[in-house]
Amino acid sequence: MPDPAASRIVVVAPDPLAAYASDEQAAREAERSRSLNIGLLEAGYNIVAVLPVDAFLPDRIAQIQPDMIIVDAESQARDTLEHVVMATRDARRPIVLFTDDKDTTHVRDAIAAGVTAYVVSGLAAERVKPVLDVALARFEHEERLRRELTEARSQLADRKLIDRAKGLMMQRHQIGEPEAYARLRKAAMDKGLRISEIAQRLVDAADLLG
Repeated sequence: MPDPAASRIVVVAPDPLAAYASDEQAAREAERSRSLNIGLLEAGYNIVAVLPVDAFLPDRIAQIQPDMIIVDAESQARDTLEHVVMATRDARRPIVLFTDDKDTTHVRDAIAAGVTAYVVSGLAAERVKPVLDVALARFEHEERLRRELTEARSQLADRKLIDRAKGLMMQRHQIGEPEAYARLRKAAMDKGLRISEIAQRLVDAADLLG
């Protein structure tokens, strides 16, 4: 795993001056935050900012460009998650949620929205680093799969485009498929373009001419 000190962490936490529903709730949240902060500091993580959940959160995260976001959520975790997910929609990064909200009915929605790990209360400080290690490994695995899927889709689209361009050339010049492909490849080499780009130009011209 990467050196924790090299990971720039942003913690998104509730406003400590906000009114709480009860002293008991405040005590639970204070203990969770304390364990989380101790765990991050003991593990050597570089906490670059602690941000409140407000309308400026997306801009602040965009400015800081952290490697990972830790959400220290109050009982209304869903509202907090909506803000954080919106703040990271244009630049994906690991999001780990620590909460005392035991209503787990929305966990699936949170994971689908981009939350990498969802931890419900009872977290000892020494467990913070293992949780973050697993979250980072999972995020990197999912990003690799996402890139592979995007690449596969792009290759499929290119093949379909090239096949259409070959068909147009075969019909127009009364040549076979190997010759059509050879002409496309030569045109691409002559112009310093990819074959798919030459194919796109040919298809666009054919569409324009009807």
